[in-house]
Amino acid sequence: MEKISVKTEGAVSDILIGMKWEGVGNMLPGSGVAIITDSNVNRIYGEKFPDFPVFVVKPGEVSKKLEDIEFLAERLLESGIDRSGFILGIGGGVVCDIAGFLASIYMRGIRCAYVSSTLLSQVDASTGGKNGVNLGSTKNLLGCFRQPEFVICDPAMLQTLPEEEYFSGLAELIKTGIIGNRKLFEIIENNHERIIRRDAELLAMLISMAVGVKASVVSEDEKEGGLRRILNFGHTFGHAIELYKSFRHGYAVASGMELAISFSVAKGYLPVDESERILNLLKSFKLLRRHEVPLSQIGVLLRHDKKKIGDDMYFVFAQGIGKVTVEKIPLNEIIEFYRGGLASR
Repeated sequence: MEKISVKTEGAVSDILIGMKWEGVGNMLPGSGVAIITDSNVNRIYGEKFPDFPVFVVKPGEVSKKLEDIEFLAERLLESGIDRSGFILGIGGGVVCDIAGFLASIYMRGIRCAYVSSTLLSQVDASTGGKNGVNLGSTKNLLGCFRQPEFVICDPAMLQTLPEEEYFSGLAELIKTGIIGNRKLFEIIENNHERIIRRDAELLAMLISMAVGVKASVVSEDEKEGGLRRILNFGHTFGHAIELYKSFRHGYAVASGMELAISFSVAKGYLPVDESERILNLLKSFKLLRRHEVPLSQIGVLLRHDKKKIGDDMYFVFAQGIGKVTVEKIPLNEIIEFYRGGLASR
């Protein structure tokens, strides 16, 4: 097992990679605990959950609504959870978002932790303390920063993931290599078959490397005032595609990275040979799909993005594998780039 700590002002969050998730009961208080999970995770693992009240939500983004938060808060109250309570989220990114958001507002804040069950969550969503729910069709518009006390990332849980969910997480893993760890990118590049068959030893190493990048970034910039913006590589277009096309998050981010890479080349930031290498890796895992968003919609979706500042947006450009830069540019420039890309197809 490897422990990586995210250290922010007033909080330390320990990410435990390779720990068997069944040991989580030994890390919890003896009482006052509530477990939040989704129906898929509950069906596979529920019989091994610690003996505390379990509240089950529907899988996917459909549960990231204020109505669901209100419903869960009422269940906590009925169960006698008070200000000394503890919420344990067992699931993927959606469950961790819900658990963290609820923990941050219930009785003005109670403790929380996660057992992260998906690759997407283990390499990205459960680390860093961002928690959010959607407002209508706008993703994560309502949110907060709340560091979990610990996160358990057990690679054995990845064996039960549906194929699409597993590869959705792989897209975020590749993203992490692009933004901050060339070696991580190269290991993925050189271990295609082991990744396909979900080799637990290799996955543990890759997850550790990805968490290490994110922990370093978040420890320096918890609330996205500067450096943390690099984590949004591929997400500007990716979120718009995710909302319009209903792709899984990782596939939408892969499409967003494809566009960001082309934009980076067009701006003169990224050499063509590096861009081709990145695109070839995404294609090798079949992460790229057709993703045209009508021009009448792309502007609307981008203008709802929470990264927008007035008429500008912080956009993450690739400069090479392992290196990116963030530039504040007019939103219209991003829209025009997308318009040009559609016109050339």
